[in-house]
Amino acid sequence: MGMAIPSSCTASPYNQLYIYYLEGRLASPFESFGDAFIGNWEEGATSFLFFSQPADEIIHRLVEDQPHLVLTDRFRMTYDEWHGEPVEPFRAGRFFIMPPWEKVFLRDADIPIILDPGVVFGAGSHPTTRDCLNAIETLMLGQGETVLSSLDLGTGTGLLAIAAARLGSRRNIAVDNNFLAARTARKNAVLNNLVDHVSIVCGLAEDFLAPAADLLIANIHYDVMKDLIERPGFLNKKWFILSGLLRTEAGLIESRLSQMPVTLMEKWVRDGVWHTLFGRVNSV
Repeated sequence: MGMAIPSSCTASPYNQLYIYYLEGRLASPFESFGDAFIGNWEEGATSFLFFSQPADEIIHRLVEDQPHLVLTDRFRMTYDEWHGEPVEPFRAGRFFIMPPWEKVFLRDADIPIILDPGVVFGAGSHPTTRDCLNAIETLMLGQGETVLSSLDLGTGTGLLAIAAARLGSRRNIAVDNNFLAARTARKNAVLNNLVDHVSIVCGLAEDFLAPAADLLIANIHYDVMKDLIERPGFLNKKWFILSGLLRTEAGLIESRLSQMPVTLMEKWVRDGVWHTLFGRVNSV
């Protein structure tokens, strides 16, 4: 027997998105942007401001007040177009990931996770995310290992830290250097009633590697990954899941790992492109 999970709302949160792409980063808070303001995604020296309604006048005033900002482009698209596909429920192994606006039917074996991606790019269905979920399940269910703590670096929506918590990990730290991602991850921890078990931190991944944890999860850019595995904190974990790697990048990471006191236990390759590595740190 399965069970039906009612939705907390009946439709995706935004009909249309109005996105303003600016060179430069904002130097002031956003309280004056109004109710239509969704969030600011900062990437390097650029900013993407999201609104649920046109905000040309607000952006015009912003650029006037902060001359270092330059409006480069503006976009209008649907919520699904922004994510590149409809935001719908999907399964990854035993995990069943669903947006809060969908009513779904769960099987007895399903492990449910409510995920509202907001405007954080990626709704959980990317191949690297799915393979990280498979690796978490392989470790905590397939091998029956006890994981009491996890560290999820580059958490995005918080999905992987929440998945670890769903399988019994009691202390989970999720880190992202993007404020909007951290805020979205915190919202998802609340939606899943896991605020006591998933702590969200806004900061650089390399600054939060030191604390000991049973499991390290890093679905992150190679430029960050290659530095993480060289830091002393990498080897004070028991297991690791490394993902977000293209073929050449994965080969370089594997080559370096082969020189370290670790054992690569499994590897997932999607479409011959995306690589996910699962391994353990050898006991001294």
